[in-house]
Amino acid sequence: MPVRPPSIPKKVVIDDKHTFLQSTTSRFEREIQPLQRITMMGTWTKIDFLSGAAMLALSAAAAGFAGPAMAQGVESEGEARAGAAPAPEAMIVVTARRREESLQEAPVAISAFSAETLQDRQIQQTSDLERITPSLQFKPAGQLSGNSASSVVFIRGVGQLDPTAAVDPGVGIYIDEVYVGRAVGGTIDFGDIESVEVLRGPQGTLFGRNTIGGAILVKTREPRFNELSARGRFRIGEYNLAEGFAAFNLPISDTVAARVSGGFRQRDGYVIRAFDGLDLGNEDSVTVNGALRFEPTPDFELQLRADYTKRDENGAPFVFAGINEKAPVAAIVSVAAGCPGATIPFAPLQPGDPRFGAPNVPLIDDARCANDFQNRGNFINGGTADVLSTSEVWGVSGTATLNVSDSVLLKSITAYRSTQSRGIRDADNTPLLLITTDVAGDSKQFSQELQVQYDGGPLNAILGAYYFDEDTFERATVPLSFPPTEPVITSLLNGGPGSRDLQLSDLETRSWAVFGEASYEITDALELSGGLRYTEDRKTFRGTVLNLFPATLPDPDPLPDTAIPDGGPLFIYPTPNQETFNALTGSASLAYKVAPWLNTYLSYARSFKSGGFNTRYNAPPPGFEPVPFDEETVDSYEIGAKIEVGDFRLNMAAFQADYGNIQLVFRQGVVPLLFNAGEARIRGFEAEASYRPFESGVFIDAGISILDDEILSITEVPGATATVQPGDELPLTPSFQGNVAIGYDIEIGNGFVLTPQFDGSYTSDVVFITGSVPEIEQEGYFVANASVRLKINDRFGLQAGVINLFDKEYMIQGNASLGTLGYAEKIYARPQNWYLQVSAEF
Repeated sequence: MPVRPPSIPKKVVIDDKHTFLQSTTSRFEREIQPLQRITMMGTWTKIDFLSGAAMLALSAAAAGFAGPAMAQGVESEGEARAGAAPAPEAMIVVTARRREESLQEAPVAISAFSAETLQDRQIQQTSDLERITPSLQFKPAGQLSGNSASSVVFIRGVGQLDPTAAVDPGVGIYIDEVYVGRAVGGTIDFGDIESVEVLRGPQGTLFGRNTIGGAILVKTREPRFNELSARGRFRIGEYNLAEGFAAFNLPISDTVAARVSGGFRQRDGYVIRAFDGLDLGNEDSVTVNGALRFEPTPDFELQLRADYTKRDENGAPFVFAGINEKAPVAAIVSVAAGCPGATIPFAPLQPGDPRFGAPNVPLIDDARCANDFQNRGNFINGGTADVLSTSEVWGVSGTATLNVSDSVLLKSITAYRSTQSRGIRDADNTPLLLITTDVAGDSKQFSQELQVQYDGGPLNAILGAYYFDEDTFERATVPLSFPPTEPVITSLLNGGPGSRDLQLSDLETRSWAVFGEASYEITDALELSGGLRYTEDRKTFRGTVLNLFPATLPDPDPLPDTAIPDGGPLFIYPTPNQETFNALTGSASLAYKVAPWLNTYLSYARSFKSGGFNTRYNAPPPGFEPVPFDEETVDSYEIGAKIEVGDFRLNMAAFQADYGNIQLVFRQGVVPLLFNAGEARIRGFEAEASYRPFESGVFIDAGISILDDEILSITEVPGATATVQPGDELPLTPSFQGNVAIGYDIEIGNGFVLTPQFDGSYTSDVVFITGSVPEIEQEGYFVANASVRLKINDRFGLQAGVINLFDKEYMIQGNASLGTLGYAEKIYARPQNWYLQVSAEF
């Protein structure tokens, strides 16, 4: 089996690049080989743009093996020759299996990035990772949220479109091993971080929280003992960009150290609202982080961490995408506004009235008509309703580790996180009121994880227990020109308001799990791993859901507590509804070291995502009870190969995921509801490579992902309209992604190094929701960035660059409800923009 660092190392830091890992049982330690920490110059990214030898290697290896993403290490002076084992200094250490091991030997699909790599490639927050990571889609402003920081994340075609607290994310995001439960908290600025790892495929036997699509692990920098240091940067740029960041390492004693950091970003929006000149898509954020490290003995360590992020912005940069002129709501607002020729079949209008007829809006250029003439382009918003995007996220955690012996380590991770957010969006993006959404949430989560790690030579194992407790209150209010009752239509025809849906949700998640995984080195070249997990999730929902007419009425105080069958206004009974979901899942892998330069593996993993309750209603559901949805599952089969020959590294993976009981969006009237109604199969191939000719200064990082998704079946749901059919594409599952980074370090002399760099990424056609809606489907596109960096004695830096070098217009989000409401909306990426940055370290 490939030699790996021990799972319970005692670290002796030599310098920023080397760390000895001490353990009496590890052959790695007995050979006393220094490991390169994850401070990489570059990153293993997509390989489609490499030709010649790289393509030949990819084709040959892909025939039988496929392998994880890679992170390029700093090349050592003791360069490995072609065909020989790589120099140990070039190894990249990852923690995807909750222990430190070489990236090239870990039998999982990983992309690993250092802070330096992310800076060099202009990856400033988690949403940018999709540009450099195979099979990852990370989008802002989740559907219906109206909040720019509400993330929608998919890996290998598995994720979750709905950012509401009633639905668990399909991809887990972790900050220093702490799971982030809410979509808003998943948009993380990369300030004082050490590394980011993206794990593809189901996760569960090694992590506290179970996720079916994958995981993103963000690790911040640890305080260092006996070191007083500081680093900072300041950036200016187009759209009045002003951004600053600073971090300080503070030695308190030989056993205590602290680290504090903070940053801000301010930038004007790039979508202008015609109504009042408000700039949408602006950025106004502040972050603060702190850490305290205490190591009273070599065997015990305690780390306390805190983070805080606040965003106060004008609103997500949605623009008009389309209107269905036959939709009832589009026709209602047009008739009410006086659109010539618009018709509706609703009382008080009667046959003979020229406004009476089937829902229809004529396609004429008149501001009173809800039709496609409302389109003002990709960067002008035509709405008039209030808009807003704010969030405040903070968390504290404590991690304690105790080396009980040379082979046993105990670990405790205790954390508390709070997320408050609000997003208001004018969904139709016109001066007319089809629909506006105002969604606010307040979530508190507590988690406790306990681990026992064992490193006994050929046997490595982890056994863990996890508890997760989350309480969320969500308020959604939705002014709209609906329902088509006579009082509502009469009010609208007289210039009055429509109605307002009010949905107040109290949500609880109580989850506990036990998990474990063991790896045994049968021989020096062969390792067998297996893991199991038992999870029990209890979901509770209590809702107060009603419609207010007229919409100008305030929220009732006190809130009503009686449903319609008992003479009240509520669409569902305001009693607690509870469901428990449990599952036994697991994973297995077989890793084989074919040669010193080639590691291969086979793996299987099964995971599940629990169900819950739909919380949105515009009319009473059957039985006046909330509509539940069940868990969904993924079975993943993977084969991989990891190659390292001299200056060249290539990691590949081929996989098949059987996606069962998929939680899909159906429509009941104007309301989107989740039902388990689909089966799909996703096949894919991923490759990541890096090439750094020894002492040449040239570096090339590249990679690809190819996905082939097929919806095998859709189950009919009585009373609901499917938004997807067999033959449609799964959302956020592009068939091809590729990226490349090419740079050249030019040593000028006297400690000056000049580095020009070009980054490009290509994404094939993307759909943003389930089903086919051409108005919000993005054709394949290529985006490029370019920069020039000057480093001075590794202490000072100057950098200039251009983002979206060729000024490509491409969508990054889209949403539609064309059936009843009749609207479609979309967000385009920020146009070409330049920046200048200065940085320093002391």
